[in-house]
Amino acid sequence: MFKDRIGELHACMQERGTMQTISERKQKAKEYRKTTSRADLGIWKPKTGRKIVEELILSQEKTRVQKLIPIRRQRMAESPFTFFRGAAIIQAHDLAETPKTPFYVQACGDAHISNFGIFASPERRMLFDINDFDESLPAPFEVDIKRLLASIEICGRDRKFPKDQREKVVYEAAQLYRETIHDFSKKGNMEVWYAHLDVENFLEKNKQLLEREEIDHINGVVRKALTKTSALAFEKLMETSDGQLRIKSNPPFVVPIRDLAGEEKTEFDFAVSIRKAIELYKESLPPERRKLIDQYEPLELAHKIVGVGSVGLQAWILAMTGNSEKDPLMLQIKEAKQSVLEEYYGASIYEKSGHRIVEGQRAIQTSGDILLGWLRLNTSEGRVRDFYVRQLWDAKGSFDLKNITPEGYYGLSLMCAWTLAKAHSKTGDRHAIAAYLGKNDKFEQAMVSYARAYADQNEADYEMFLAFSRDML
Repeated sequence: MFKDRIGELHACMQERGTMQTISERKQKAKEYRKTTSRADLGIWKPKTGRKIVEELILSQEKTRVQKLIPIRRQRMAESPFTFFRGAAIIQAHDLAETPKTPFYVQACGDAHISNFGIFASPERRMLFDINDFDESLPAPFEVDIKRLLASIEICGRDRKFPKDQREKVVYEAAQLYRETIHDFSKKGNMEVWYAHLDVENFLEKNKQLLEREEIDHINGVVRKALTKTSALAFEKLMETSDGQLRIKSNPPFVVPIRDLAGEEKTEFDFAVSIRKAIELYKESLPPERRKLIDQYEPLELAHKIVGVGSVGLQAWILAMTGNSEKDPLMLQIKEAKQSVLEEYYGASIYEKSGHRIVEGQRAIQTSGDILLGWLRLNTSEGRVRDFYVRQLWDAKGSFDLKNITPEGYYGLSLMCAWTLAKAHSKTGDRHAIAAYLGKNDKFEQAMVSYARAYADQNEADYEMFLAFSRDML
């Protein structure tokens, strides 16, 4: 009961003895450099005969919808960058075999550059934050920062930016991460808790430093995000047929429950009994938000393919209406699996994987979806499936990394680095991490080396992936 009350990360921190004085923790953190130096964090040397790519990819695919596996492989095969995005399990395995620190945070677990974006707070302010928490778990801080910096290098290669430019961006992102951790170590706990990156304020404060093109790009993302609401989702995904409002069929990407085969319908009980799923989901919400959901009437459910690495998971959209068809709500119900980090850093204290994801998001984000929740279902075949629930579109915006400019690449990378440092300062021992990172650039140098080496590894892994996926491409 105690752990449930204070949350997963706080329990983890107490178990690791972080309740000493700040001075003691800082001193121990500096001393820990003798065990794992900052230069050690930059080392990546794969084991001789490393053959884990196919094994790990196949291990994930065993429990997914088999007919969708070719789509997942095709999306991952687009480029080394899309492969990296879809293969968090590989880097999680590799990071477990590299030097590590004892400085735990609530890790995102998949903090690559395209898992950051813009969304609206409940007050409708546009914020920039991490937006994917499927792998969230307490883990050493370097798990996240290494994945982010490697993704920056890999994204830069995908855009064919020059080597010196990529290294400069990786270096400055690592530098900003370190300096931000130091800044937060000087602030009070409540100040850290409330810190956030308000996009409008960010642009105003940095208008002298940003290129006009970069400001226009960010404003464009904001404008697009503001239109992405349940109303727009309803308009795009719904149709009227024979006087009935229903979800448009667009197989295999969107398949309404009415079009699923009999076996698929019976395998997932909640797809037949929407109201049962809603009641289970409501149990995870605060009382006042249960009352909000009660004001909506469910219309129809559909399976919808999402993301890259998530393809093959059970992901549904639920269309609902309130006072009228002009008062819609679209929810996403996405299957939750064990985090790729759990094998290496310990099982979650939360029995339900959906609960783990929701608590991770609540710990990391400054302001989140008011309808975020979870549920567990026992199917008629005796399977147990966990899900988390959120609004399908709630003024969310993402950056077009396929066409991002050098200026946008630089600005986005720094925004991601600041945001990750904020998350780690909020959920971990920012004083110890700051002391460990120090005030010189040894950490930055190490991260440039790591990002370069791991991007090379990712390209080799990508070629292996293409080789064993050839029949599906």
